[in-house]
Amino acid sequence: MTAQTFTDTERRTTLAGLMIVFLLSALDQTVVSTAMPRIIAELNGLTLYSWVTTAYLLTSTVMVPIWGKLGDIYGRKPVLLAGIAIFLAGSWLSGLSGEFGPVLGLSGMVQLIVFRALQGIGGGALFTTAFAIIADLYPPRERGKFAGIFGSVFGLASVLGPLIGGYFTDHGTVHLGGQVIAGWRWVFYVNLPLSLLSLFMILVKMPPLEHRRSGAVDYVGAILLVAAFVPLLLALSQGGHDFAWSSPQSIGLFAFAAVALALFLYAETKAGNPLLPLRLFGNKVFATANLAGFLISMAFLGVVTFLPLYMQLGLGVDATTSGLAILPLMGGLIVSSTGAGQLVSKTGRYKPLMIAGAVLLLVGVALLTRVTAHTTLPDLCWRMAIVGLGLGPGQSLFNLATQNAVEVRDIGVATSSNQFFRQIGSTIGVALFGALLTHRLANEGQGFDLGSLQGLALKATAQSVARHADPVLAQALTHAITGVFAAGLLVIAAGLVAILLIPELPLRSRQPGPQGEGV
Repeated sequence: MTAQTFTDTERRTTLAGLMIVFLLSALDQTVVSTAMPRIIAELNGLTLYSWVTTAYLLTSTVMVPIWGKLGDIYGRKPVLLAGIAIFLAGSWLSGLSGEFGPVLGLSGMVQLIVFRALQGIGGGALFTTAFAIIADLYPPRERGKFAGIFGSVFGLASVLGPLIGGYFTDHGTVHLGGQVIAGWRWVFYVNLPLSLLSLFMILVKMPPLEHRRSGAVDYVGAILLVAAFVPLLLALSQGGHDFAWSSPQSIGLFAFAAVALALFLYAETKAGNPLLPLRLFGNKVFATANLAGFLISMAFLGVVTFLPLYMQLGLGVDATTSGLAILPLMGGLIVSSTGAGQLVSKTGRYKPLMIAGAVLLLVGVALLTRVTAHTTLPDLCWRMAIVGLGLGPGQSLFNLATQNAVEVRDIGVATSSNQFFRQIGSTIGVALFGALLTHRLANEGQGFDLGSLQGLALKATAQSVARHADPVLAQALTHAITGVFAAGLLVIAAGLVAILLIPELPLRSRQPGPQGEGV
């Protein structure tokens, strides 16, 4: 079998469709957050608040490697179309949650959680399949610039998401045929035209990409993977909030996850066409790049998640201002991600940029450990800009290094594995750093905990009013959160070590053939 060739028009139209897909997936991770106070007020679901995010996270994360394997077997195009269709259906149904009252005994909030889980099933296909298609269309030497652009799209979505969500929530109420459609529902409905446009472009304009491998889906591996990581993510997401880390629920979930993971690894050694070929971990680039991506993502989300909390309750700014204050961080991310991609395409070198990014990230987070309850917003913003500059290269280069190091037949599983480890790292980072913040707040002796702080932040967001920070609360929170940033430094340092261990292979300047040879 020879490698496929594509016209420039086919590449351009495919890239345009993929960027819409990528924007959809990235936006959906951020656009809902601003609308949540209004949603829980209307659907009476405060006790289930975290599950709206957890449901999407669970299904999208565990489906990433499954979609990647399906793409290797059946081809990227049908898999991407299926993912978009499921994502579209989940978005439409999420917007209808509670509209017709209880359905099958499910309250409006439970309906939203179920439909968000459906959305996540489709969403898991979007990121990983988009990157795999770029790998099909372009050789690694050219791929860097496009990966950088897609990384900047993610950063842009991180900025636009909360702003779009806030706008629709506050101003999006529409009267149709005597029926009032609440503004927050447009947070989900906005996905519909974009999904339909991407479906049309990919269905009509994208060339039929040949699938690379024959064989059946490893259903046993897929079931065991779900059985391993669903309880793990549940324990990490809910532990310390809904139940204590030392509770029977936490211990039981972790134990179940460990047993299922051991069974998954054993099953993969026996499967003829494994979901995650363990032989790939013998590839040093694959192993170290995934480890580095895991650690950097763990530090990134673990640090950035709590910045709005610090700004709102530590510095006393309103929710909208705290969202806008993240712009320097995302601006730095967009600049460095795009610039890194262009430099990789010109020089063929990716490791120096990875190292430079990790060092900048280390410096930026070290500067964040020095903030106080009296830090001004401009002073915080330039520190966040450095953090963003450090984050940019990692948005695309870990994936690029992994794709370049494996055979073409493993592109899909390598791409999905990279995304999978990064999402797991993000989840673990938020959970562990959240637990650390709670512990440090408890030691302040003021009776604060993470739940009460989040409740105060939600109330402020829902009321959309600026306020002055309570001095005692601001001091306690700032002291606790700088400890979280300090812990992030240790994780970033470990990530830098992992990056130094990544072997730098020459980037192929031509598209490889079926077994990895240049053609």
